Amino acid sequence: MALFPFRKTAPATPAGQAGQMEAFLQGFSIEVMPRTAEKVEDFRAILPSGTRVYIAHIEGTPIEEMVATARRIGDEGFAAMPHFPARIIKDKATLADWVARYKDAGVRQGLLLAGGVAQPMGEFATSMELLESGAFAGFDRLHVAGHPEGNKDIDADGSDKMVMEAARWKSAFAERTDAKMAMATQFCFDAAPVIRWVDRLAAEGVKLPVHIGVAGPAKLQTLIKFAIACGVGPR
Repeated sequence: MALFPFRKTAPATPAGQAGQMEAFLQGFSIEVMPRTAEKVEDFRAILPSGTRVYIAHIEGTPIEEMVATARRIGDEGFAAMPHFPARIIKDKATLADWVARYKDAGVRQGLLLAGGVAQPMGEFATSMELLESGAFAGFDRLHVAGHPEGNKDIDADGSDKMVMEAARWKSAFAERTDAKMAMATQFCFDAAPVIRWVDRLAAEGVKLPVHIGVAGPAKLQTLIKFAIACGVGPR
């Protein structure tokens, strides 16, 4: 998955659209898992220096593998941003241990999210609880999850009531703490729902920058599999 900063643009000619796309892709990021990162001999051969690399923390992945991947990515000249899935973190001591390990590896950025686990395994259930923990003092940047097409794990009725309430809370947190934050979305197949959602965020007073998720090269069945898991719409 690649994540790009979102910019709304007016209709343009084909040449103008090409220029808009080029501007849209400036400052892109990518996402890897430890096992996929192992298949890349040298990230410097495929990425511009300084590119942000999200590291997905899937349930069952040892923290040692996550930290080793983050260290390697940092050593190659990139900004490692590991995931912190709240629902797989056992307690405050575990969170503090993870943060300390990452700091020792030079990490100063993190993506905080609830995580794709139905029931919390410990004290944390939401990214808001992670933010309130105070564990990330000294981090330069904290990103949180965005849900342009809703999230049935949060709003079982299909609305976006709780998702939008959380977005307002996170925006207010950034304002009162001066934390450098942004919202990173799941990938999508159509721009229209994302544009409507960004407009809705603005109307609700959410001021966080939005980075749009775009699926990377993958087989159709792989895209469908992850679309279902992430709640991505069919268009």
